[in-house]
Amino acid sequence: MSQKTKIHLEGVIPATLIAFDENFEINESASRKHIKECALTKGISAITVNGHSSEIHACNFEEQKRILNFSLDEVGDTLPVINGVYADGSIEAAKIAKMSELNGASALLCFPPQSMSMGGHLRPEMAIEHFTRIADATDLPLICFNYPSSGNLTYPFQTLLQLFEKVPSIKAIKDWSNDPMLHEKHIKTFQNLQNPVNVLTTHSSWLMSSLVMGAKGLLSGAGSVIASLQVDLFFAIKNNDLKEAQKINDKIYPLVQVFYSPPFLDMHNRMKEALVLLGLMDKAIVRPPLMKLSIQEINALKKAIRQSGI
Repeated sequence: MSQKTKIHLEGVIPATLIAFDENFEINESASRKHIKECALTKGISAITVNGHSSEIHACNFEEQKRILNFSLDEVGDTLPVINGVYADGSIEAAKIAKMSELNGASALLCFPPQSMSMGGHLRPEMAIEHFTRIADATDLPLICFNYPSSGNLTYPFQTLLQLFEKVPSIKAIKDWSNDPMLHEKHIKTFQNLQNPVNVLTTHSSWLMSSLVMGAKGLLSGAGSVIASLQVDLFFAIKNNDLKEAQKINDKIYPLVQVFYSPPFLDMHNRMKEALVLLGLMDKAIVRPPLMKLSIQEINALKKAIRQSGI
């Protein structure tokens, strides 16, 4: 299958969830329904599948392929679909990239290999090799997922500059540097290169501040619940309407305070529960080692939903 939809890596890009049944198997009908509802959000630029939000760490290659295919089947004719490339090894990552293009993805979100977590940030040649192998396997535009600057899975600033030079098919960065000063440096530098690389913020817990800095867009798991609010915020800031942006941000604030509270790894678990509370998903089942939220957490989500007015 050839690439279906031309993509511009900017604007609001929700990362979708995946529903599971009681046996922890993919609930395809519920997942399709959720993906379609996200895709119908007016004003979004694309959707992302097989990301953190869809528990990609717990899905094998065949399941990832299946998720991509039924997502494309639901929305691929009307909206670009970005597929995640999550693998510990570069050869496997290239295999996922090739499969994604063959099946009709419009772009790839490339995660850092967990195998680099013990100091890979000190070996820029590892990052260049990883992305070169992916780029050699596909003509699709790539999004580099950059992890927090405090951790060993980050690509330091100079490494990123080398990456963009050596692998010109990298057209955007999903910036999770988690450092406002560095984030602004990324925005000012990368978006003004001779071959610009758009910054898609994933700082959803301080989204308004990030967008005001000038990020060209956002790629966010919270978009699985509040894509319409993210669209409104993005365009309010784009139109320099600070008053309207603050008003929308006041609605977003209580939700992200709950979504991104410790432990951080439960963020998408909470988003599933929020969809259940909103009547948009029947069950919030996550694959182990993730566990069902406590009743206290679910009650906190109920309160945040009331406060946000969604």
